[in-house]
Order: sequence, then structure tokens, then C-alpha cells
Amino acid sequence: MNSNLPEVILNIQKKVDFSGSVFVEEKDHILVDTSFGYANRSEQLKNNSATRFGIASGCKLFTAIAICQLVEAGKLSFNSKITDCLDLDFPRFDENITVHHLLIHMSGIPDYFDEELMKDFEELWIDTPMYHIRKGSDFLPFFQSEPMKSPVGEKFHYNNAGYILLGLIVESVSKLDFSDYVQKQIFNKAKMTDSGYFSFDALPPNTAYGYIDQPDGSWKTNIYSLPVKGGADGGAFVTVNDMAKLWDALLNHRLLCKTLTNMLLSIHTQVNENGFYGYGVWIKKTGTSILKYHIMGYDPGVSFHSAYYPDLSIKVVVCSNKSDGAFDIMRAIEEEVIRIEKVRNSDS
Repeated sequence: MNSNLPEVILNIQKKVDFSGSVFVEEKDHILVDTSFGYANRSEQLKNNSATRFGIASGCKLFTAIAICQLVEAGKLSFNSKITDCLDLDFPRFDENITVHHLLIHMSGIPDYFDEELMKDFEELWIDTPMYHIRKGSDFLPFFQSEPMKSPVGEKFHYNNAGYILLGLIVESVSKLDFSDYVQKQIFNKAKMTDSGYFSFDALPPNTAYGYIDQPDGSWKTNIYSLPVKGGADGGAFVTVNDMAKLWDALLNHRLLCKTLTNMLLSIHTQVNENGFYGYGVWIKKTGTSILKYHIMGYDPGVSFHSAYYPDLSIKVVVCSNKSDGAFDIMRAIEEEVIRIEKVRNSDS
């Protein structure tokens, strides 16, 4: 691809003070592999292409892949009800909620962090310190006994608690801790050698601290803003290259058979005019064509976007250790990619 992507990215980086890493690959040809800012501001250690970044909800895709693997193995069904999968009491949940409903955010269950009701993620840890949150079951007291938010299957409502339950189902069926399952069945198979679910109090080398910038110019890290260890709804750490490997492994059926891969990437619900949702993945259409499959994640001190453009065979990964910036870089890349494609089509 003949493009000025590096210049486009640099211009946006200067405007938004982007901190993180950017990776763009067309088929097997790397177009961009660049980094900005500091992984550790105190020690002035710079981000690089091998830096590990938190990706927040970006790893809901891992959870969906895990569920699909268990379906492929005949150990689970998309129509399985959560009451049949988990030996837990949900006194106010609809008994007809299925794995499928959880995957597409249409279960209607209450979320542990409802963005319509809460503005500050740190509010969660007032009564339950974040350093106690290390596994999926630790989230249950936040929502297990709450009433349904809406009738099951009625509408799309992005829901972290639903993916917590999916993680618990993975553990129940596989007899492995969720993070161990993903490491063994996804990261290892995709050769994502530098990725993992790491605890804030035991981070490996070359892992970026997440930074929260204050209006007065001061900053703090996000270590008191998030659970000490991520899980099924978010919180894994990846490198940009590892994330590209994940797309490659998924699309070439090294993680799932063709049938289950197609099911994961199929449109299961419409979110807005051009936006749709599959299993753990967002889908954007232009007209009748799929423009991209994409995932994203936002937490205090984390912003992340990654996409695969099927018509162009282009993979994009943008990881940032700040609360925003990834979207701006992603949008600029996408605009340039679309421009190049239009030029190609007009010349052909």
C-alpha cells in the first residue's frame, strides 16, 4: 500500500499527545510499527513495540473465543442456560437467559458498573477495595442479587457482568481458572508469547503503567482505579504484535474451526445504523459490505482499538497507556485506509 500513514499518525500524535504503540499490517507486510510516550514516566522508560499494554474490554473477544471453543468441543451450547451452567443463586434473574444472550449483551441482567448510573469507575472500590478483586467470582456481590435491568433478549445493553458470567462458565466447564484457560488455549496457540492476565502487584518487565492526567497538569497511575487482576470482561495485557497474531490465528482457523469462526464473526444484533455486534466483536458495515471487525477497550489510564479490514487484509492495533488517544489514532488510520482503497478502485 502506497500511503503516508506514518505522517498521518505523527500529526495526530502531536495534537492529542498520544502515548502508546501503533501497528498496521497489510497481509504479511508491516506498514507501521511505532511508539510514543513513556511506559514509566517516573523513570522515563519509553514505550516500544514490545511494551505490554492493558486493553480493558478489548479482551472480551478472548472470552467469546473461549466459549466458542467449548461449544466446538461439545461441552457447551449457545442455548445453554446460565442456571444449568453455574451452581450459583441468581434470585432475580430470568431463568431463560442463555450463553448466546450473554455473548451479545442482550441478557438484560444488571451490570456491576452501569455507565447510565455511575460516572466514576473508582466508585466501585469505596466499599470493596480493588485489591480484593482477583477473580471473576469476586464481582458477584456487585450484581448477583440485583433485579433485571430489562427483559431478556429485548435490547442491546453493553454489559460487563454478562462477560464475568461467561468467564465463570468457562471455568466451570473447563475446570481451569479463566486466565489459565486463555493462556493455554488462546495465547499459546496464537503464539502470543508476551501477553497475559497480569496482576498490578506483580507486573512483568516492559509493561506500561496506565496514566490518568488531571486538568491541572498533574497525573497519577491507575493502580487504585482497577481490579488488581483482569478477567473475562477485561484487563489482559498484550503487545501490539501479539494482538496482530491473535487476528491472524482467528482468521486462519487456528483457534476455532471455520464454522465457529464464522459464527463468532457473524452479525447477531444491530447496535446503531452501521454498527453491529457478533460474539465479543464489533462489526461495522458500509452499505452491504463489512468494513471492519473491531474491538476496543477503555478504562482509567487505558485506551485501545484494534481492527481487521477484510476487503483490504489490513490489521490495525492501537494501544495507549492513557485514558484517551487510541480512538483519534484509529480514526486517522481508517480514513487513510479508506482513501487509499478509493484510489485503488478508481484506478482499476
